[in-house]
Amino acid sequence: MRLGMLKKIAIAFTTLIAILLVVIALQPAEFRIGSCTDISAPAPVVFPFVNDLHAWDGWSPWGKLDPNMKKTFSGAPQGKGAIYEWFGNDDVGSGRMEITGARESELVTIQLDFIKPFAASNITEFKLAPKGDATTVTWAMTGKNDFMGKAFSLFMNMDKMVGGDFEKGLADLKKQAEAKAQAAR
Repeated sequence: MRLGMLKKIAIAFTTLIAILLVVIALQPAEFRIGSCTDISAPAPVVFPFVNDLHAWDGWSPWGKLDPNMKKTFSGAPQGKGAIYEWFGNDDVGSGRMEITGARESELVTIQLDFIKPFAASNITEFKLAPKGDATTVTWAMTGKNDFMGKAFSLFMNMDKMVGGDFEKGLADLKKQAEAKAQAAR
């Protein structure tokens, strides 16, 4: 009787694991995380803040997580070909960004490669759209989930995790761009 019960438990456990693996495998392979804000400044004032990776320290939420983070800049000084690499504490990890496309006052596209704490390769973009005397800025990240990423997404809401950081960054970008626009008046 005892052996029969253990066999039933083993079958139930194996069935649960198989169901979990199927559920993970059926999760979407692609993801998109994004946030947007309206900035009371024209797009030509906002654009340099995202097109020049040197300017990111003033508004990026991740730079504040590790004041001792090591950063290197290479490639073009700004725009297409500009490269930013970082190595920091456990909060920021390490990785590399390269601006792969830039349309003046409209769009900046970035290849974002994380190395630590986990390897990932994503596309980040900033879209700027005129809205009267203001600019709507949309910050989005897209990528593909491997099996582990799909499993992680079952238990962690990536939009809440990263989306909150996007909102903080956009709020700081808004402050800086609006201050610059105000000073120019």
